[in-house]
Amino acid sequence: MKARRQPIQLEYPCPRYARAARVLGKRWTPLVIRALMKGPRRFSEIRDYIGNISDRLLSQRLKELEAEDIVRKKVVSVTPLLVHYELTRKGRELQEVVEAIQRWADKWVELT
Repeated sequence: MKARRQPIQLEYPCPRYARAARVLGKRWTPLVIRALMKGPRRFSEIRDYIGNISDRLLSQRLKELEAEDIVRKKVVSVTPLLVHYELTRKGRELQEVVEAIQRWADKWVELT
């Protein structure tokens, strides 16, 4: 027998949902996550994928996502140093969220 899913309670704001929205809702953060969905990328590749983001702001977003254990920074000891960013397991679990937002955008968002 299948367990029944509990309906989401919307009468009060869930503190976990509120925190997740604060983390994921910052400007550029969803695009940083999406940039890493296909695998590890270098800083410049993430910047080029996103487009109009400053190096300073991208660096800040990556540090915030590292602090949340959504992104991992990997340094390869070769000359010159090679630095890649990749999603952690926690970050990869956002794949369904990213895909759901894309489906919604395809259906409802008009380009002007």
